[in-house]
Amino acid sequence: MDKVLKKRDQHAIRDLFRVFAAVGLIGPRQSGKTTLARMIGPDHWFDLENPRDLARLSNPLLALEELRGLIAIDEIQRQPGLFSVLRYLIDQKKGQKYLLLGSASPDLIKHSSESLAGRIGFHHLQGFGIQEAQWERLWLRGALPPSYLAADDRDSWTWRGGYVTTFLERDIPQLGIAVPSGQLRLFWTMVAHVHGNVLNYSELGRSLGVSDTTIRRYLSILEGTFMVRLLQPFHANVSKRLVKNPKIYLRDSGLLHFFQQISGIVDLQGHHKCGSSFEGFAVEQLSLQMRPEANGLYYYRTHNGTELDLVAETRQGRLGFEIKYSDAPTLTRSMRIAFEDLDLQRMYILYPGQQMYQLDEKIEAWPISAMVELCKKHIGSG
Repeated sequence: MDKVLKKRDQHAIRDLFRVFAAVGLIGPRQSGKTTLARMIGPDHWFDLENPRDLARLSNPLLALEELRGLIAIDEIQRQPGLFSVLRYLIDQKKGQKYLLLGSASPDLIKHSSESLAGRIGFHHLQGFGIQEAQWERLWLRGALPPSYLAADDRDSWTWRGGYVTTFLERDIPQLGIAVPSGQLRLFWTMVAHVHGNVLNYSELGRSLGVSDTTIRRYLSILEGTFMVRLLQPFHANVSKRLVKNPKIYLRDSGLLHFFQQISGIVDLQGHHKCGSSFEGFAVEQLSLQMRPEANGLYYYRTHNGTELDLVAETRQGRLGFEIKYSDAPTLTRSMRIAFEDLDLQRMYILYPGQQMYQLDEKIEAWPISAMVELCKKHIGSG
């Protein structure tokens, strides 16, 4: 990853270190966490996939207590017992800082959140952002650097296949999760087919022949390993009957396309999931660009059919986003109603074209390629 283009992430991590003694750099495997961490320049490095480092940390207090400066520990989810030791060392105020790299969310790593509560801040890395890449290629191949940077689409496809297999057969068991890899693969494939839909637990359960409880467990695993995003519904004081279940997205568009058997941009543009794929891609990239300015991201849908793809609570007020895979999107009645229902400050329509144009006084259409400029100009991020 380019050092200049990753300055934003470096600054965010250094800002967290001004507040916390530990920073968790979290995200899926192969998203560039190790590369970014080495740019920060730790004084000591432990990789828990390295047998030698694993042996050194078999007695963690002895290995760590005399060290000073910034200590990086990679793949921290492999040794959840370390968190209580780190809490003790941080509380001793020995002049240590910890950069903890993990491929699972704190909620999925038993006791990690409780052990370091108040002592750790988190920075999420999902891979390349739209400011670092050609957007159509990023959309097709996904944000994971080895997939995006592959020599051609075929090599990218092959890499993603290996990634899925490794995730299911190695990464999940290493987290102590006992789920048959074939069953979880089938579930992941099913999620790809309902990508962008409002989640129906019972329907998924019937399709897989398991209970709602099992479906929720599988979703928790994929969400906790940064593979799935559950976008919650907006439910402020709106006097209408609202849809209450979350919408579900595969977070990486390249993995979505792998499960949908979409191997090239022409195939993608003609596929029935093209629109929902573009929507999920835009939601993920907006989430990346808008942090930390957005306090929350939601979707909005009423039972009478009014909907909006994304609602963001920001310091500038409540903003709305509609995402359209269309040459020249127009303002619809549903958008106007959502604008009034939600009392939006502004609304933006993201589309794959080239020009920004005004649709109403406070409603504009923006090319997705200009997302970074949009966020800098109107949201104060990017």
